[in-house]
Amino acid sequence: MALKKKPVTGMRDIMPEEMEIRDYVQRVIKETYRGFGFTPIETPCMEDIFNLLSKQGGDNEKLIFKVLKRGEKLKLEEAKEEIDLVDQGMRYDLTVPLARYYSNHANDLPSPFKALQMGNVWRADRPQRGRYRQFMQCDIDILGDASNLAEIELITATTTCLGKLGFKNFQIRINERRILKAMASYSGFCEERFDEVFITLDKMDKIGLDGVKEELLEHDFEEAKVEKYLALFKGIEGQSDPISWIADTLGEFLDEEIVTSMKEIESCVNATKAANFELVFDPTLVRGMSYYTGTIFEIAMPEFGGSCGGGGRYDKMIGNFTGNNVPACGFSIGFERIILLLTESGFKVPDEAEKTAFLIEKGCSPQRLTEIMQDAAQLRKEGKSVLVSKMNKNKKFQKEQLEKNGYNNIVEYFNK
Repeated sequence: MALKKKPVTGMRDIMPEEMEIRDYVQRVIKETYRGFGFTPIETPCMEDIFNLLSKQGGDNEKLIFKVLKRGEKLKLEEAKEEIDLVDQGMRYDLTVPLARYYSNHANDLPSPFKALQMGNVWRADRPQRGRYRQFMQCDIDILGDASNLAEIELITATTTCLGKLGFKNFQIRINERRILKAMASYSGFCEERFDEVFITLDKMDKIGLDGVKEELLEHDFEEAKVEKYLALFKGIEGQSDPISWIADTLGEFLDEEIVTSMKEIESCVNATKAANFELVFDPTLVRGMSYYTGTIFEIAMPEFGGSCGGGGRYDKMIGNFTGNNVPACGFSIGFERIILLLTESGFKVPDEAEKTAFLIEKGCSPQRLTEIMQDAAQLRKEGKSVLVSKMNKNKKFQKEQLEKNGYNNIVEYFNK
């Protein structure tokens, strides 16, 4: 039986043209984030299964690729449930690994610590446009800073990076988990059922206000409470200063410090932004991760019709490793979706150096070959990219493929 040549479901081979774009985007991201003081780190692709199943990753914990125990540790006959057979799992994001990393190395790291992490993650998700089972994530996080300077830096760095990649007219939607809770309390919902309310609210962009109402009623919430809750979202529409409006409406249910912090973020980001985007307060923004404790944000791009990244504050996650909470906030760019948008728009990597191809006719003498290789070596010393290859029979197709891959200078060498 022949081996299977196609990649497994949800994973894919990446062709040279796309790989060139991916390399370029990674360079722009790293250079931009380094300019904001973020330090690159790396964590393993696998984590202890109990770390991954610690109820910090929301629905992503249902999508973990689990790794069987090995050798004598794998005791199939004694296993009563799945967890008895596994001890590790492929990471489903970079945040849980970062929290473990920081917990393990905090004494050797500066405070606050500004981390930059890029790497593949794995989720047993249903593949669809821009979504795969193996995909690159790109995160920046600030650990040890409880002030809103962390949010300001994260939003500014991320939007600057997107601007350098040519994106404009996008939105950064921003909300606060404590505002979500204040709105639910004001409406009369009990705290034990907040998650049910928020899970339904998170569907607002798909099912609309009426759909949210219908679903909340199906969950046996009192109609008066539901009406009071939805009136908040109706009332905020068209407000020139929505944060102040929601603060005035909620009154004692919302701490004034939260409102002040949100306004500071809004003011500072708008005054210093280096890209063409809009910062929008969105009270319907929930973000599914259960580890978020404060500010949350998301990138909305009209070209994609959905989120292209997001993040927020997760002040309690590191405490799960050490027993002591550490302020933490992060922002993740949807790398694969960014690549998809660039590829579909016909994006070409800006020429950074001339790419030259030497095509050598077969049967070339050893002396002539040496001369050609010396020419190639000299061009490489000058910082140019040089590919040396034998000339194919179908030279026309060979040259077309080289041009497709950015080789704008093709030199042909024939036998003398």
